[in-house]
Amino acid sequence: MTTASWTEDRVGALKKLWLEGQSASQIAKTLGGGVTRNAVIGKVHRLGLSGRAAPSQPARTTFRAATRPRPAAPATPVQAPSAPRRIEAAAPRPVMTAQPVAPAPAPELPGTATVMTLGAHMCKWPIGDPSSREFSFCGRRASEGVYCGEHARVAYQPQVRKGAKDGASELARSLRRYI
Repeated sequence: MTTASWTEDRVGALKKLWLEGQSASQIAKTLGGGVTRNAVIGKVHRLGLSGRAAPSQPARTTFRAATRPRPAAPATPVQAPSAPRRIEAAAPRPVMTAQPVAPAPAPELPGTATVMTLGAHMCKWPIGDPSSREFSFCGRRASEGVYCGEHARVAYQPQVRKGAKDGASELARSLRRYI
């Protein structure tokens, strides 16, 4: 194993980059020549460098609750322009008074549950890429364990029995314990 030698130039560059707030990985890439992230960390500790201007923080992705997809507008055939249409006056709507209403349970459509809305008896089958905004869970009623019937069939595959074993191979296998 070859290790990089810490010359005065490299140590100076290390101190400068560390105080600028760069991470050990970034410093190792900048120095190159066989310097690893762990070598940078070890040297920083041996030099006693602790304070930084701005500690390096990896970019974190924030989780946003998935929004329910809007239903697509029905496709209408394109028509040639015709005479202007008459707009009739709409009948007045009755005025409704506000009454407290109990929240309706969330529909059990696939892909509508988020981490925040996932309940105990909802299917926890992940749908999509967890790092994307569209990530969700199935959300239908769980019937077998933590999954709905459809996803349970995918998750819990029946065990496939291997072909019948002949007596000779079974005997050889059992004798291997004693050899």
